[in-house]
Amino acid sequence: MSVKNVTGVLMNEGSQKSDPLKTYREKRDFSLTSEPSGERAVSGSCIFVVQEHRSRSLHYDLRLEVDDVLKSWAVPKGPSLDPRDKRLAIQTEDHPLEYALFQGTIPQGQYGAGTVVVWDTGPYRNMTQKDGQEISMGEALHSGHATFWLEGKRLKGGYALTRTKRGWILVKMKDEMAIASSENKEDHQPKSTGSP
Repeated sequence: MSVKNVTGVLMNEGSQKSDPLKTYREKRDFSLTSEPSGERAVSGSCIFVVQEHRSRSLHYDLRLEVDDVLKSWAVPKGPSLDPRDKRLAIQTEDHPLEYALFQGTIPQGQYGAGTVVVWDTGPYRNMTQKDGQEISMGEALHSGHATFWLEGKRLKGGYALTRTKRGWILVKMKDEMAIASSENKEDHQPKSTGSP
């Protein structure tokens, strides 16, 4: 795994791009929270993480490594293994790559105060295509539809994220990893059991 510095201004073909973690950093006081500041990030293959987040209400944060950050969505009901379930996914600010390892309690008075536990993690593979050609995950998300294959301990198989007027929708694709709720009602719901 290589270590990459992700702070400061990013340059792209001679023009400046703003810091993708600016919003993330502005919302946090790193002298009070143990969340990573994003000064250094460990990058390897494309990873995903789902974190159980007990803040004002229990929800699950889905994060996908895209373009050196974790693109992030709050999924109130958590991901499902049942393709019939359409889960609302509210996009949040980009997080630093090292947030994939973060577990702990965000102090009261801080943004997102509450307990964060890694619920599932692993590599993922982009499956998004346009006109028979694979397009990058960044381009797929920008256009509003991405498909990807998860290889976690709890979540496996294909998923799709689609942007709608209300937000994003996360759906399990119909594949050999899908479990219909009628087959096993317990298995397709997230369980609050801590680390995978």
